[in-house]
Amino acid sequence: MGNLTKEVGLKAFLKRKDVEFSAKRYGIDALGAMAQGLFASLLIGTIIETFGKQLGIQILVDISVYAKGATGPAMAVAIGYALKCPPLVLFSLITVGSAANALGGAGGPLAVFVVAVIAAEFGKIVSKETKIDIIITPLVTIVAGVLVAMACAPVIGAVAISVGNAIMWATDLQPFWMGIIVSVLVGIALTLPISSAAICAALALTGLAGGAAVAGCCAQMVGFATMSFRENRWGGLLAQGIGTSMLQMGNIVRNPRIWLPPTIVSAITGPLATCLFKMQMNGAPVASGMGTCGFVGQIGVYTGWITDIEIGLKTGITSFDWLGLLLICFVLPAILTPLFALPLRKMGWIKDNDLKLDL
Repeated sequence: MGNLTKEVGLKAFLKRKDVEFSAKRYGIDALGAMAQGLFASLLIGTIIETFGKQLGIQILVDISVYAKGATGPAMAVAIGYALKCPPLVLFSLITVGSAANALGGAGGPLAVFVVAVIAAEFGKIVSKETKIDIIITPLVTIVAGVLVAMACAPVIGAVAISVGNAIMWATDLQPFWMGIIVSVLVGIALTLPISSAAICAALALTGLAGGAAVAGCCAQMVGFATMSFRENRWGGLLAQGIGTSMLQMGNIVRNPRIWLPPTIVSAITGPLATCLFKMQMNGAPVASGMGTCGFVGQIGVYTGWITDIEIGLKTGITSFDWLGLLLICFVLPAILTPLFALPLRKMGWIKDNDLKLDL
């Protein structure tokens, strides 16, 4: 009886503190917010740096250094916001994110995710439980977070890099089959309410595997945008094409068959990217999972070209490079997806308004 009372009391306490151990809270809410933190720091910094270098504006390059330097804190605060942290916990996560990202190395994003979640929940538990909350809450959040980061972040980073390296090695070894697998899976992740950008960043996914990931994301975004044009017109085209195909998730739940055309296209464009055009993502890894969202994926491929030229791996950007980028990211998804959807519409698998968005 005593144990039951304690269990009920613990559940009530955690509910009062809004500490919810669930796949949705961590795998969807926190991971999705983490991607926004990445975008508001590393990604936007990369875009600013690219424009600065190409236009010869040094001040933009200087600004980009500060934006990219805030990556860890930005991700941690975004995660804390998604977990509904009180202000003192949220602000304390700035330190935690900085430590986790630095200690996690190239696998910093995954380290930040794990460490920030733990630190945030510890902070929420002690928040406003004492009369010296202004001291106890940040103290517990920062100490717990940094200790976990010191103990776990290097290991988490090493594991993430190992997994990412294995994927990239397998893609180099088997560009056709891995091109299909990476393209389809990352594209699906982009449309699901999880973060493909965060996954690619956590695994430091670049090279041919990064190129396949870009292809898969573009197939979903441009594919859904053009396939649903008759229902959503120009607003839907822009919202999905340079926004996110995640807008279709509700429709996919109601009729999963609408997901077939863009997914089939991703299985085509992925190996074309890896085998024919040798399209690589050698920019920021997070860009591998962004597709055409703000054209971040394309900017990432372009910055990779520039970097390769600077270090002597590439002599210049060829017309074949541009042709591959345009075909893989825009033209093929825009043409093939509606074509594959036609027989499904005729068979009644996709009906009128199945792709309609509430815009």
